[in-house]
Amino acid sequence: MSCHSIAAALKPRSILIATDFSQPSEKALRHSLALARFYGSRFCLAHVISSLALTMAGPEAIAACEEAVLREAAQLEASLVRTGPLTGIEYKFIVRRGELWPELRDIIRQESTDLLVVGTHGRHGLGKLFFGSVAEQIFRQASCPVLTFGPHSDDRPWFGTSSPSRTFLFATDFGPASLHGLPQAIAAANQFGAKLAFLSIVPTAPSHTDEGLKNGRADAYLRTLQRLTELADDSGLDLRPEVYAAFDSERPVSEKILETADRLRADLIIMGVHDSAHAGIVSHLDLATTYDVVCHASSPVLTVNCFSGYDVRPRATEVTASPLSETDGLRGDRFGMKW
Repeated sequence: MSCHSIAAALKPRSILIATDFSQPSEKALRHSLALARFYGSRFCLAHVISSLALTMAGPEAIAACEEAVLREAAQLEASLVRTGPLTGIEYKFIVRRGELWPELRDIIRQESTDLLVVGTHGRHGLGKLFFGSVAEQIFRQASCPVLTFGPHSDDRPWFGTSSPSRTFLFATDFGPASLHGLPQAIAAANQFGAKLAFLSIVPTAPSHTDEGLKNGRADAYLRTLQRLTELADDSGLDLRPEVYAAFDSERPVSEKILETADRLRADLIIMGVHDSAHAGIVSHLDLATTYDVVCHASSPVLTVNCFSGYDVRPRATEVTASPLSETDGLRGDRFGMKW
Protein backbone atom coordinates (compact mmCIF):
# COMPACT_ATOMS: atom_id res chain seq x y z
CA MET A 1 0.00 0.00 0.00
CA SER A 2 1.41 3.41 -0.90
CA CYS A 3 2.07 6.09 1.72
CA HIS A 4 -0.84 8.15 0.37
CA SER A 5 -3.18 5.15 0.51
CA ILE A 6 -2.22 4.43 4.13
CA ALA A 7 -2.78 8.04 5.11
CA ALA A 8 -6.14 8.16 3.36
CA ALA A 9 -7.21 4.85 4.88
CA LEU A 10 -6.26 5.90 8.40
CA LYS A 11 -7.19 9.58 8.30
CA PRO A 12 -9.06 11.39 5.51
CA ARG A 13 -7.46 14.80 5.14
CA SER A 14 -10.33 16.13 3.03
CA ILE A 15 -14.02 15.15 3.27
CA LEU A 16 -16.53 16.13 0.60
CA ILE A 17 -20.30 15.86 0.95
CA ALA A 18 -22.36 16.03 -2.22
CA THR A 19 -25.80 17.37 -1.33
CA ASP A 20 -29.08 18.25 -2.99
CA PHE A 21 -30.35 19.90 0.26
CA SER A 22 -32.91 17.10 0.68
CA GLN A 23 -33.76 15.42 3.98
CA PRO A 24 -31.54 12.35 3.40
CA SER A 25 -28.65 14.70 2.72
CA GLU A 26 -29.17 16.25 6.17
CA LYS A 27 -28.26 12.95 7.84
CA ALA A 28 -25.18 12.63 5.64
CA LEU A 29 -24.31 16.27 6.42
CA ARG A 30 -24.41 15.70 10.20
CA HIS A 31 -22.16 12.67 9.92
CA SER A 32 -19.70 14.25 7.49
CA LEU A 33 -19.29 17.26 9.78
CA ALA A 34 -18.77 14.96 12.77
CA LEU A 35 -16.19 12.98 10.79
CA ALA A 36 -14.37 16.17 9.77
CA ARG A 37 -14.21 17.23 13.40
CA PHE A 38 -13.13 13.77 14.57
CA TYR A 39 -10.30 13.56 12.04
CA GLY A 40 -9.44 17.25 11.84
CA SER A 41 -10.18 17.09 8.11
CA ARG A 42 -10.95 19.84 5.66
CA PHE A 43 -14.68 19.93 4.92
CA CYS A 44 -16.24 20.73 1.58
CA LEU A 45 -19.93 20.86 0.68
CA ALA A 46 -20.82 20.70 -3.00
CA HIS A 47 -24.08 21.17 -4.88
CA VAL A 48 -24.38 20.84 -8.66
CA ILE A 49 -27.26 22.50 -10.49
CA SER A 50 -28.30 20.30 -13.42
CA SER A 51 -27.53 22.15 -16.64
CA LEU A 52 -29.69 19.77 -18.70
CA ALA A 53 -32.88 20.44 -16.74
CA LEU A 54 -32.23 24.18 -16.66
CA THR A 55 -31.47 24.42 -20.38
CA MET A 56 -34.85 22.86 -21.11
CA ALA A 57 -36.55 25.30 -18.72
CA GLY A 58 -35.12 28.45 -20.32
CA PRO A 59 -32.87 31.39 -19.31
CA GLU A 60 -35.25 32.92 -16.76
CA ALA A 61 -35.68 29.59 -14.96
CA ILE A 62 -31.89 29.14 -14.94
CA ALA A 63 -31.33 32.48 -13.24
CA ALA A 64 -34.12 31.89 -10.72
CA CYS A 65 -32.87 28.40 -9.85
CA GLU A 66 -29.27 29.53 -9.43
CA GLU A 67 -30.35 32.39 -7.20
CA ALA A 68 -32.48 30.06 -5.07
CA VAL A 69 -29.68 27.51 -4.69
CA LEU A 70 -27.09 30.13 -3.78
CA ARG A 71 -29.49 31.56 -1.21
CA GLU A 72 -30.14 28.10 0.27
CA ALA A 73 -26.42 27.35 0.45
CA ALA A 74 -25.73 30.69 2.15
CA GLN A 75 -28.53 30.08 4.66
CA LEU A 76 -27.20 26.62 5.44
CA GLU A 77 -23.66 27.95 5.93
CA ALA A 78 -24.90 30.74 8.21
CA SER A 79 -26.94 28.26 10.24
CA LEU A 80 -23.99 25.89 10.67
CA VAL A 81 -21.74 28.76 11.69
CA ARG A 82 -24.31 30.10 14.16
CA THR A 83 -25.09 26.73 15.77
CA GLY A 84 -21.45 25.60 15.97
CA PRO A 85 -20.85 22.55 13.72
CA LEU A 86 -18.39 24.51 11.55
CA THR A 87 -16.49 26.04 14.45
CA GLY A 88 -12.80 25.19 14.23
CA ILE A 89 -13.19 23.34 10.91
CA GLU A 90 -11.57 24.46 7.67
CA TYR A 91 -14.48 24.46 5.22
CA LYS A 92 -15.65 25.46 1.76
CA PHE A 93 -19.08 25.58 0.07
CA ILE A 94 -19.17 25.04 -3.71
CA VAL A 95 -22.14 25.55 -6.04
CA ARG A 96 -21.72 24.73 -9.73
CA ARG A 97 -23.90 24.35 -12.81
CA GLY A 98 -23.35 21.45 -15.20
CA GLU A 99 -23.66 17.69 -15.46
CA LEU A 100 -23.61 16.25 -11.97
CA TRP A 101 -20.96 13.55 -12.14
CA PRO A 102 -18.39 15.38 -14.33
CA GLU A 103 -18.63 18.41 -12.04
CA LEU A 104 -18.48 16.31 -8.89
CA ARG A 105 -15.52 14.36 -10.25
CA ASP A 106 -13.65 17.62 -10.89
CA ILE A 107 -14.38 18.84 -7.36
CA ILE A 108 -13.08 15.57 -5.90
CA ARG A 109 -9.85 16.05 -7.84
CA GLN A 110 -9.45 19.76 -7.15
CA GLU A 111 -10.11 19.40 -3.42
CA SER A 112 -7.87 16.29 -3.12
CA THR A 113 -10.83 14.51 -1.55
CA ASP A 114 -10.07 11.39 0.51
CA LEU A 115 -13.71 10.58 1.37
CA LEU A 116 -16.95 11.35 -0.47
CA VAL A 117 -20.17 11.34 1.60
CA VAL A 118 -23.64 11.10 0.06
CA GLY A 119 -27.20 10.44 1.23
CA THR A 120 -30.01 8.68 -0.62
CA HIS A 121 -33.75 8.06 -0.26
CA GLY A 122 -33.38 4.47 -1.44
CA ARG A 123 -34.84 2.84 -4.54
CA HIS A 124 -38.32 4.23 -3.98
CA GLY A 125 -38.57 8.00 -4.04
CA LEU A 126 -34.94 8.60 -4.98
CA GLY A 127 -33.45 12.01 -4.33
CA LYS A 128 -32.26 14.29 -7.10
CA LEU A 129 -28.60 13.69 -6.37
CA PHE A 130 -28.21 9.96 -5.95
CA PHE A 131 -30.05 7.86 -8.52
CA GLY A 132 -29.68 5.74 -11.64
CA SER A 133 -26.65 6.46 -13.79
CA VAL A 134 -25.32 9.05 -11.35
CA ALA A 135 -25.14 6.50 -8.54
CA GLU A 136 -23.51 4.07 -10.95
CA GLN A 137 -20.86 6.62 -11.89
CA ILE A 138 -20.19 7.55 -8.27
CA PHE A 139 -19.74 3.92 -7.20
CA ARG A 140 -17.65 2.89 -10.18
CA GLN A 141 -15.55 5.95 -10.92
CA ALA A 142 -15.00 7.91 -7.71
CA SER A 143 -11.27 8.17 -7.03
CA CYS A 144 -11.86 7.98 -3.27
CA PRO A 145 -13.97 5.78 -0.96
CA VAL A 146 -17.68 6.67 -0.81
CA LEU A 147 -19.64 6.68 2.46
CA THR A 148 -23.38 6.46 1.82
CA PHE A 149 -26.23 7.02 4.27
CA GLY A 150 -29.47 5.39 3.15
CA PRO A 151 -32.98 6.12 4.43
CA HIS A 152 -32.76 3.35 7.07
CA SER A 153 -29.27 4.10 8.37
CA ASP A 154 -28.91 4.94 12.05
CA ASP A 155 -28.63 8.61 12.99
CA ARG A 156 -26.09 7.82 15.71
CA PRO A 157 -22.42 7.93 14.61
CA TRP A 158 -20.17 4.93 15.22
CA PHE A 159 -17.20 7.23 15.87
CA GLY A 160 -16.34 9.56 18.72
CA THR A 161 -18.19 7.47 21.31
CA SER A 162 -17.17 4.48 23.40
CA SER A 163 -18.84 1.16 22.61
CA PRO A 164 -17.63 -2.26 23.79
CA SER A 165 -19.67 -4.09 21.14
CA ARG A 166 -19.02 -2.12 17.95
CA THR A 167 -19.02 -4.34 14.83
CA PHE A 168 -18.09 -3.61 11.22
CA LEU A 169 -19.02 -6.01 8.39
CA PHE A 170 -16.71 -6.57 5.41
CA ALA A 171 -18.33 -8.43 2.49
CA THR A 172 -16.08 -9.99 -0.14
CA ASP A 173 -16.10 -12.50 -2.98
CA PHE A 174 -12.26 -12.64 -2.91
CA GLY A 175 -11.95 -10.88 -6.26
CA PRO A 176 -9.30 -8.15 -6.61
CA ALA A 177 -11.97 -5.46 -6.85
CA SER A 178 -13.83 -6.49 -3.72
CA LEU A 179 -10.55 -6.69 -1.79
CA HIS A 180 -9.90 -3.01 -2.48
CA GLY A 181 -12.13 -2.36 0.53
CA LEU A 182 -10.06 -4.51 2.90
CA PRO A 183 -7.44 -1.90 3.92
CA GLN A 184 -10.27 0.53 4.71
CA ALA A 185 -12.08 -2.15 6.73
CA ILE A 186 -8.96 -3.01 8.74
CA ALA A 187 -8.04 0.63 9.34
CA ALA A 188 -11.57 1.58 10.39
CA ALA A 189 -11.96 -1.41 12.72
CA ASN A 190 -8.65 -0.69 14.46
CA GLN A 191 -9.32 3.05 14.69
CA PHE A 192 -12.70 2.70 16.33
CA GLY A 193 -12.07 -0.41 18.40
CA ALA A 194 -14.56 -2.43 16.37
CA LYS A 195 -14.73 -6.15 15.77
CA LEU A 196 -14.48 -6.86 12.05
CA ALA A 197 -16.74 -9.58 10.65
CA PHE A 198 -15.82 -11.12 7.29
CA LEU A 199 -18.68 -12.39 5.08
CA SER A 200 -18.72 -14.24 1.77
CA ILE A 201 -21.52 -15.96 -0.13
CA VAL A 202 -20.70 -19.59 -0.92
CA PRO A 203 -20.95 -20.37 -4.66
CA THR A 204 -22.17 -23.87 -5.56
CA ALA A 205 -21.54 -25.78 -8.77
CA PRO A 206 -24.53 -27.48 -10.46
CA SER A 207 -24.91 -31.25 -10.09
CA HIS A 208 -27.18 -33.87 -11.63
CA THR A 209 -27.65 -35.74 -8.34
CA ASP A 210 -28.74 -34.72 -4.84
CA GLU A 211 -25.65 -36.38 -3.38
CA GLY A 212 -23.39 -34.54 -5.79
CA LEU A 213 -25.08 -31.25 -4.96
CA LYS A 214 -24.69 -31.91 -1.23
CA ASN A 215 -21.02 -32.77 -1.57
CA GLY A 216 -20.42 -29.79 -3.85
CA ARG A 217 -22.02 -27.42 -1.34
CA ALA A 218 -19.96 -28.85 1.50
CA ASP A 219 -16.72 -28.53 -0.46
CA ALA A 220 -17.52 -24.98 -1.55
CA TYR A 221 -18.43 -24.05 2.01
CA LEU A 222 -15.14 -25.35 3.41
CA ARG A 223 -13.15 -23.60 0.68
CA THR A 224 -14.91 -20.33 1.42
CA LEU A 225 -14.22 -20.61 5.14
CA GLN A 226 -10.58 -21.41 4.42
CA ARG A 227 -10.17 -18.35 2.23
CA LEU A 228 -11.90 -16.16 4.80
CA THR A 229 -9.59 -17.60 7.45
CA GLU A 230 -6.58 -16.60 5.38
CA LEU A 231 -7.89 -13.03 5.09
CA ALA A 232 -8.51 -12.86 8.84
CA ASP A 233 -5.11 -14.43 9.51
CA ASP A 234 -3.32 -11.68 7.57
CA SER A 235 -5.51 -8.78 8.67
CA GLY A 236 -3.52 -7.33 11.56
CA LEU A 237 -6.69 -6.53 13.48
CA ASP A 238 -6.53 -5.39 17.10
CA LEU A 239 -9.69 -7.31 18.08
CA ARG A 240 -10.64 -10.88 17.29
CA PRO A 241 -12.36 -11.07 13.88
CA GLU A 242 -15.41 -13.16 13.05
CA VAL A 243 -15.90 -15.10 9.84
CA TYR A 244 -19.24 -15.98 8.28
CA ALA A 245 -20.32 -17.81 5.14
CA ALA A 246 -23.84 -17.93 3.72
CA PHE A 247 -25.00 -20.36 1.03
CA ASP A 248 -26.01 -19.07 -2.38
CA SER A 249 -29.72 -19.44 -3.13
CA GLU A 250 -32.51 -17.97 -5.22
CA ARG A 251 -32.71 -14.88 -3.00
CA PRO A 252 -30.62 -11.83 -3.93
CA VAL A 253 -27.16 -11.76 -2.41
CA SER A 254 -27.88 -8.28 -1.07
CA GLU A 255 -30.51 -9.77 1.24
CA LYS A 256 -27.93 -12.12 2.76
CA ILE A 257 -25.53 -9.25 3.35
CA LEU A 258 -28.30 -7.16 4.92
CA GLU A 259 -29.52 -10.06 7.07
CA THR A 260 -26.01 -10.69 8.35
CA ALA A 261 -25.49 -6.99 9.06
CA ASP A 262 -28.78 -6.86 10.99
CA ARG A 263 -27.99 -10.04 12.88
CA LEU A 264 -24.62 -8.66 13.97
CA ARG A 265 -26.05 -5.17 14.49
CA ALA A 266 -23.22 -3.90 12.33
CA ASP A 267 -22.39 -0.21 12.74
CA LEU A 268 -20.79 -0.03 9.29
CA ILE A 269 -20.77 -2.16 6.12
CA ILE A 270 -17.63 -2.06 3.95
CA MET A 271 -17.58 -3.35 0.37
CA GLY A 272 -15.22 -3.25 -2.58
CA VAL A 273 -17.13 -2.52 -5.78
CA HIS A 274 -16.56 -4.27 -9.11
CA ASP A 275 -16.36 -2.15 -12.22
CA SER A 276 -18.37 -4.77 -14.08
CA ALA A 277 -19.30 -2.46 -16.94
CA HIS A 278 -15.68 -2.52 -18.10
CA ALA A 279 -14.35 -5.81 -16.78
CA GLY A 280 -17.36 -7.98 -17.59
CA ILE A 281 -17.22 -9.50 -14.13
CA VAL A 282 -20.18 -11.50 -12.83
CA SER A 283 -19.92 -11.12 -9.10
CA HIS A 284 -22.02 -11.25 -5.97
CA LEU A 285 -20.63 -7.78 -5.22
CA ASP A 286 -21.60 -6.18 -8.50
CA LEU A 287 -23.21 -2.76 -8.76
CA ALA A 288 -26.81 -3.98 -8.37
CA THR A 289 -25.94 -5.80 -5.14
CA THR A 290 -24.03 -2.82 -3.80
CA TYR A 291 -26.87 -0.45 -4.65
CA ASP A 292 -29.45 -2.66 -2.94
CA VAL A 293 -27.32 -2.85 0.20
CA VAL A 294 -26.83 0.93 0.24
CA CYS A 295 -30.54 1.61 -0.19
CA HIS A 296 -31.76 -0.78 2.51
CA ALA A 297 -29.00 -1.03 5.11
CA SER A 298 -29.67 0.08 8.69
CA SER A 299 -26.05 1.28 8.85
CA PRO A 300 -23.95 3.49 6.58
CA VAL A 301 -22.09 1.73 3.76
CA LEU A 302 -18.48 2.44 2.80
CA THR A 303 -17.63 1.44 -0.79
CA VAL A 304 -14.18 1.36 -2.39
CA ASN A 305 -13.69 0.80 -6.12
CA CYS A 306 -10.68 -0.17 -8.21
CA PHE A 307 -9.85 3.49 -8.94
CA SER A 308 -9.15 4.28 -5.29
CA GLY A 309 -5.69 2.77 -5.61
CA TYR A 310 -5.60 0.53 -2.53
CA ASP A 311 -3.40 -2.51 -2.31
CA VAL A 312 -3.72 -5.32 0.22
CA ARG A 313 -0.55 -6.02 2.19
CA PRO A 314 -1.57 -6.32 5.85
CA ARG A 315 0.65 -7.84 8.53
CA ALA A 316 0.10 -11.37 9.83
CA THR A 317 -1.42 -12.62 13.09
CA GLU A 318 -2.40 -16.02 14.41
CA VAL A 319 -6.02 -17.19 14.13
CA THR A 320 -7.94 -20.08 15.68
CA ALA A 321 -11.47 -21.30 15.07
CA SER A 322 -14.44 -22.53 17.06
CA PRO A 323 -17.83 -23.67 15.69
CA LEU A 324 -20.84 -21.40 15.35
CA SER A 325 -24.32 -22.92 15.21
CA GLU A 326 -26.36 -22.60 12.02
CA THR A 327 -29.26 -20.15 12.28
CA ASP A 328 -31.74 -19.01 9.62
CA GLY A 329 -29.55 -20.12 6.72
CA LEU A 330 -26.45 -18.36 8.02
CA ARG A 331 -23.47 -20.65 8.50
CA GLY A 332 -19.95 -19.92 9.56
CA ASP A 333 -17.13 -20.30 12.01
CA ARG A 334 -16.18 -17.68 14.59
CA PHE A 335 -12.48 -16.96 14.63
CA GLY A 336 -10.52 -15.54 17.53
CA MET A 337 -6.93 -14.35 17.59
CA LYS A 338 -4.41 -15.77 20.08
CA TRP A 339 -2.25 -13.19 21.78
